[in-house]
Amino acid sequence: MAEALKLASHGASVGEVPVGAVVVLNGEIIGRGWNQPITACDPTAHAEVMALRDAGKNQKNYRLPDAELFVTLEPCSMCAGAIVHSRIKRVVYATTEPKSGVVESQANFFEQPFLNHQLVIKGAVLAEEAKAQLQSFFKQRRLQHKKNKQKT
Repeated sequence: MAEALKLASHGASVGEVPVGAVVVLNGEIIGRGWNQPITACDPTAHAEVMALRDAGKNQKNYRLPDAELFVTLEPCSMCAGAIVHSRIKRVVYATTEPKSGVVESQANFFEQPFLNHQLVIKGAVLAEEAKAQLQSFFKQRRLQHKKNKQKT
């Protein structure tokens, strides 16, 4: 999770919401990602999706059945679907996403009986660090927006 937090910081440094993710297989990172929808002009470029894409390319397979995904924020519905399709074995996330998280906040997506893949979920790993990172980012964004407004 520490590496995912570093990737989230990188995302924040380029103006993206600070969310980072890594895919781990046999104790080694095989995929890395951070939020990039703004810089990549791609609404699907969430940290989880980017890490899954990177891992898939590195493994030369879109299925990652023995891999684990570590992400700094509770996945949204799009990312949850990608996680199921990739056959990730376990998802570990840091902090909840009250507005759009579908692991526990708005839904229990991974517990749905229609899914053809089951996985293990663990939350609240380095939650305070991830939450502080997000809060700091949005505080700075609000201050900048206020400054910009005062200039006009």
